[in-house]
Amino acid sequence: MRVLLTTWGSRGDVEPLAGLAVALRDLEAEVRVCAPPDDDFAALLDRVGVPLVPLGPTVRSVVAGTRPPTADDAFRLAADLVAARFTVLGEAAEDCDVVVATGLLPAGARDVAEKRGIRYVYACFHLAGLPSRHFRPGRRPGTPSSPDETDHRVLWEEDAQRVNALYGPALAAHRVALDLPPVDNVRDHVFTDHPWLAADPLLCPSKGMTDLDVVQTGAWILPDDRPLPDDVEAFLAAGPPPVYVGFGSMAAYAPRDVARSAIEAGRAHGRRIVLGSGWAGLETIDDADDCLVVGEVNQQALFSRVAAVVHHGGAGTTTTAARAGTPQVVIPLIADQPYWAARVTDLGIGTTHDDPTPTSLSTALTTALAPETAARARTVAASIRSDGAAVAAKLLLDGPA
Repeated sequence: MRVLLTTWGSRGDVEPLAGLAVALRDLEAEVRVCAPPDDDFAALLDRVGVPLVPLGPTVRSVVAGTRPPTADDAFRLAADLVAARFTVLGEAAEDCDVVVATGLLPAGARDVAEKRGIRYVYACFHLAGLPSRHFRPGRRPGTPSSPDETDHRVLWEEDAQRVNALYGPALAAHRVALDLPPVDNVRDHVFTDHPWLAADPLLCPSKGMTDLDVVQTGAWILPDDRPLPDDVEAFLAAGPPPVYVGFGSMAAYAPRDVARSAIEAGRAHGRRIVLGSGWAGLETIDDADDCLVVGEVNQQALFSRVAAVVHHGGAGTTTTAARAGTPQVVIPLIADQPYWAARVTDLGIGTTHDDPTPTSLSTALTTALAPETAARARTVAASIRSDGAAVAAKLLLDGPA
């Protein structure tokens, strides 16, 4: 069986596909991955022996500027990605049996599968964005609406119109070129009635949370057995467990002076800091030996050896820290991150925090470093599943129920 996996998004969108690719190969399936041509992602896929078929522009070129993308940027990117999917996926899907699409709304992927006459699966890593009678667009799942708010059905219809405005013209033009009938609702067309949810059931419970018939597989985790670099090992061995601080690919979105706030907050607790430079290029604030700056490392290994993880609340980082049994301080910035921050707080495995200053972040660390938070984090870790990629791989190979 040949499976085409595709995404466009940050590392948190690419790494799960690498995990699924490994699980599929274990079942003797052939896998192709179409993803953004960032060097980081090519290296990630090369590490597991899966070649990268470049799709669209690099993510870093879009999100790592001095400012967040504008509305005009979003419209240009949407049209470019639709065109790229019809071109790149149209070729990559040759001889494939199924297309699995994730990441930034993959308009065009289902259409290529439709033209090829093959199976299509849409998978997401969180519930935000899936139509629901329980929450409004932009509001975290599970938050009730107040009586004076606009009817949720109207708001979800407005959401569908927003997606149509972004992706509709490009999708319509490419479908016409392939002699495919028009699509009225791009969002629902992409999601299908049976989207897959690649998230842990405890961290992201889905029962009754959306109007769609969700297939929850568990998170697609890529096992990582790489040793930590020598300098990281030496730093960890030189004292009590430090606090990790990192914001991954959140470049233009990273809070101003967050490195200074985190280092000073850690020092207020007598804690050293491991600072993940990430795409924001975070740096230490002085020459003191209580802070180590690291690049891309094995977070599965590192998180199990730190006292707390301060991060942006991406699905992958949240899940990795939860599996490690390490308390978290989540500083949500965009998209689904407020949802994960709320789940960390609701589960008692950490806290959420906005607009960090040295004083306020020190207060948040007081909660994260409390013995009861650490105990709860260890308890929750024992319930986090690690078989999501294997479950999804088997579902793909077994075919639709």
